[in-house]
Amino acid sequence: MVRSPLPERPFQFSADAEEIRGHLITAMRRVCPPSIADEAEDLVQRAMIKLMKSQRQIEGKPGVGASYLWRVAYTAVIDEIRRRDRRREVPLIENSAVAIPAASEPDPEHEAASRGIGDAIRDCLLQMAASRRRAVTLHLVGHTVPEISRLLDLGSKQADNLVYRGMADLRHCLSGKGVTP
Repeated sequence: MVRSPLPERPFQFSADAEEIRGHLITAMRRVCPPSIADEAEDLVQRAMIKLMKSQRQIEGKPGVGASYLWRVAYTAVIDEIRRRDRRREVPLIENSAVAIPAASEPDPEHEAASRGIGDAIRDCLLQMAASRRRAVTLHLVGHTVPEISRLLDLGSKQADNLVYRGMADLRHCLSGKGVTP
């Protein structure tokens, strides 16, 4: 990967915010894959927020360097890809770089098996304690532990424990029913 020349002097965030943003835009355009290139501006905004937060933590130290800006851009892209994978998002507009497989005819056997697994999951969830059931249900829908903590008005460690133990209970119950996760 060829990088555009960025100054090697450290940036002071408070004084050079616009210059940093310009360099982040350049870096983001280089590291952003075609499947999420249309969201490059949003990723730059997220990267700027991360930089502002990290700048508060390193007060009094030298500013950020060019290599750090590249790393921030790269991690912002990786975070977005992981977020999409977690949420299983599919773009609404077909991108020429990303081929979406065409839907095939519904397979009755597959539908029956899926319905059976769904029923088994529902039965197992109903056997759980209410607090674990709510946390696991939110987790299965795609919420992260911090989101679950906020939604259920719990501490982050408590939410993490409820999800962890609830998922262990769910796996144990499903294996008892002959459903392998």
